[in-house]
Amino acid sequence: MKTFTESVVEDAALAWLEALGYAVLHGPDISPAGDTLTPALFQGERESYSDVVLEGRLREALARLNPDLPVEAVEDAYRKLTRSDAPSLVERNHAMHRMLVDGVTVEYRRPDGSIAGAQAQVLDFHQPDNNDWLAVNQFTVAEGQHVRRPDVVLFLNGLPVAVIELKNPADEQATIWSAYQQLQTYQAQEIGRASCRERV
Repeated sequence: MKTFTESVVEDAALAWLEALGYAVLHGPDISPAGDTLTPALFQGERESYSDVVLEGRLREALARLNPDLPVEAVEDAYRKLTRSDAPSLVERNHAMHRMLVDGVTVEYRRPDGSIAGAQAQVLDFHQPDNNDWLAVNQFTVAEGQHVRRPDVVLFLNGLPVAVIELKNPADEQATIWSAYQQLQTYQAQEIGRASCRERV
């Protein structure tokens, strides 16, 4: 008889997500470029363990969903999505939600020198298959002195949109409240905050 462990729950969750249309990768598969354990196919998905946005996937999605916008407008959208100066986590989440729903307000220079404004779309709500759906298990995030490894992180067009914390239902100590407390720890430590930093 197979022992019921948290990894069994994790495998079942990943299989369910894959059946829903998510691509599924294991965290080490997309570890930072230069990591000798990373398969060549995925090297460069992350520059460091503090990066929680998958840059290549986000840039590709912005270009694909906004074919009429010039490169500088797409870059403007990328910068606004990945850098935030909002003082609190709640305010950053609110601003991100608005950009996901309404698009990102961008400006660019027309050939005649005038400035134009537009909304760069981040998600395709009309044709969901045009989006990049990805589930990554054991996604390591290092922030200062803290290293965390959420069970499953869901990415939409390269942006992390959900964290799933799984517990072994056969363990009486593993309750929904212990999973909730673990998520609260991630929030208190603002894991992923460095992804919004200004890059030099």
